[in-house]
Amino acid sequence: MSKPKIGIIVGSTRANRFADKPTEWIANIAKARTDLEFEVVDLRDYPMPFFEEATSPAWAPSQNEVAQRWQKKVEELDGYIFITAEYNRGPTAVLKNAIDYAYNEWNNKPAAFVGYGGVGAARAIEQLRLHAVEMQMAPTRAGVHILTPDFVAVLQQGKKLEEIEHLNQSATAMLDQLAWWAKALKAARDADALTAQAA
Repeated sequence: MSKPKIGIIVGSTRANRFADKPTEWIANIAKARTDLEFEVVDLRDYPMPFFEEATSPAWAPSQNEVAQRWQKKVEELDGYIFITAEYNRGPTAVLKNAIDYAYNEWNNKPAAFVGYGGVGAARAIEQLRLHAVEMQMAPTRAGVHILTPDFVAVLQQGKKLEEIEHLNQSATAMLDQLAWWAKALKAARDADALTAQAA
């Protein structure tokens, strides 16, 4: 079985987003692993309109060309790390919109979360876990929560995320869980594909 490929999805498209810092940090930690492959997937590269399809992508192909390109990218991946801010106690609108623009492509794959904000985006991540379940993903229990003191230390005091030990520990625990689920679910999907070919 080939190594599972994980997409690190940048869930903000704002001009001065903080998201680039946790994305680079988690990507550097992740790429040191030998059991998974990783790719950064930036929603800036997929400028989809607010969802306006006639029906859910669960039931019919999307008409929007950018959405089709997005769905193809989601399909190529075996799992996901979502980088999210918390806006008004929820995830970013652009990330929720991107999740809604696919369906079958998410199924039976693991999802993990790196959040930043007042409470480490805990409320946004809780909502994203519910969305992940609805999309038939397997969300990990462990996540990374970049709290206000961490945020301030990076933005105002020049500290780097890799220098904050509790975040490194959280990242390791999250990636370990993600790797287990990615390998287990990839094996199951591969087995299902072989069964379907033999039928």
